Amino acid sequence: MNDKDVLEIGQIVNTRGLRGEVKVNSFSEDPERFEKLNSILVKEKNEYKEYEIQKVAYAKNQVILKLKGIDHIDYAEKLRGLYVYILRSELGDLPEGKYYIADLIGLKVYEDNGKLLGTVDDVFNTKSNSVYVVRTEKGELKYLPGIPDVIKNVDLDNQKITVTLIPGL
Repeated sequence: MNDKDVLEIGQIVNTRGLRGEVKVNSFSEDPERFEKLNSILVKEKNEYKEYEIQKVAYAKNQVILKLKGIDHIDYAEKLRGLYVYILRSELGDLPEGKYYIADLIGLKVYEDNGKLLGTVDDVFNTKSNSVYVVRTEKGELKYLPGIPDVIKNVDLDNQKITVTLIPGL
């Protein structure tokens, strides 16, 4: 299994209780996605290890997971700081115009006149829309709102995004 086969969906940030439960900050727009999963993958020392999910709960915007084989706080502590993944094959197709952030990172961004603006460095969500963080060739960061007036075309096959810079960008 390689990194292209999986998607990062969260990070284990703490433990809960003494019986090995872990707290996960979910990166998914749908934190309840964890309830639909039978297992997760955790990357430990460049290897993915699968853990069966026994129980899912929620507390303070975090997902609480009870994982099979993690039955004591000492074992759970070893997972703190590690990232949680799922296989891409477990995901359904996204609606038209929706993309996984992992697929956008690294894409070249071109202005509609063909000029290279830079490379997608990150994408984050706000209450109103996504924001594409583009690193220019000079290392500057440009923040582009993920709205139809700006993001004109996302072409995953050709690894490029075409944008229109509106006044103020």
